Amino acid sequence: MKGYWIALYKKITNKDNLKDYSTKVTPVIKSFGGKPLVRGGEYQCLEGEDFPRTVIWEFPSFKAAIECHESKEYQEGWAVAKDTTERNLQIIQGFNTE
Repeated sequence: MKGYWIALYKKITNKDNLKDYSTKVTPVIKSFGGKPLVRGGEYQCLEGEDFPRTVIWEFPSFKAAIECHESKEYQEGWAVAKDTTERNLQIIQGFNTE
């Protein structure tokens, strides 16, 4: 079953750091089979807390999503933005619809 990263960004105090992070980690995430489904964009908050940015990546498996996040390369990329970015990140297993 597929795995998904769902990142809800609460606060971004340095957009350049976030851009550098994205530039560094996008090839890493793709090397684990990650496919971007949502990366920012127009949104409307209808209920609950408002998050200024949402990112969703789809992976071929839950295991691949975990391995990507735990990889040295991803962690080195995240280090660029983690001190200026506050987010919730969950890795979730999809379900079989067949």
